[in-house]
Amino acid sequence: MWKLLQIELFKIFRKPRTYIAFAAIAAFILLIQLALLVNGRQYLEFMLGFLDDGFFIPYDQINNGYWICFTILNLLLIHVPILVALVAGDIVSGEANMGTLRLLASKPVSRSQIILAKFMASVFYVIALLFWMALIALVLSLVLFGANDVVVAKSTELHQIEKADVLWRYFAAFGFASLALIMVASLSLLLSTLSDNSIGPIVATVCIIIVCTLISEMQIPLYDKYLRPYLFTTYMLGWKGFFYIGVDADGQTIKGSLQNGPAILKSIGVLLAYIVFFVSASVFVFRKKDILS
Repeated sequence: MWKLLQIELFKIFRKPRTYIAFAAIAAFILLIQLALLVNGRQYLEFMLGFLDDGFFIPYDQINNGYWICFTILNLLLIHVPILVALVAGDIVSGEANMGTLRLLASKPVSRSQIILAKFMASVFYVIALLFWMALIALVLSLVLFGANDVVVAKSTELHQIEKADVLWRYFAAFGFASLALIMVASLSLLLSTLSDNSIGPIVATVCIIIVCTLISEMQIPLYDKYLRPYLFTTYMLGWKGFFYIGVDADGQTIKGSLQNGPAILKSIGVLLAYIVFFVSASVFVFRKKDILS
């Protein structure tokens, strides 16, 4: 299995399209950092200016590396599944299109091992992508802007998280984001086993995510009751829960707390269940797949 995994990793990282995602993420983050370095105060005044009449808002303290990383994740993570689909959607169908899948299946390894190795290679790619994102979005932001408390805006309130209570939340958030993107990779893998052309699985993955996201966000009672609880997109943004801190009876934030821990655990459980289902379905389909024609 280790040898198979090495081969699959070599296949992924020798393709130029693999590095499109890394370049796109770097460009996007650097553009945001440059904008906030120059016009960060104006952006904050635009976002929080409605509170100026009742509160003193220390804009210069809010505009720090931790807050900027949180802003970047809000803007970027919703688009990263598309970058994951570019690689995972090609991992089986690309070889079927080139004719190398028959050669691989002729080796003395089971088809289940082949699919599991491809899935593990996709997982490695997702983790490498998020490590790259963390390096630029978090580490570089801290270098450029320094560290301070994080102010998180919710629909009806603001939460201030002390800087000593922030870093572990980013580790947890990136871990959760890894799980969500691994789920996307497993969906792309399943669609890839059903096709002999790379474009189909990539486009299908993106379309499924867009449609499910729209249903999750429309807040229509019929969808909220019968569809939203079962859509994986409903749980993919659960990383935000690590930044919603608990408060006591006096409205003071509680260091190290989470406002809704059970919801985060539920999201993790749902995403794991989808991963197991998609990977199991991929193994089943590939074992039945005709790759001799």
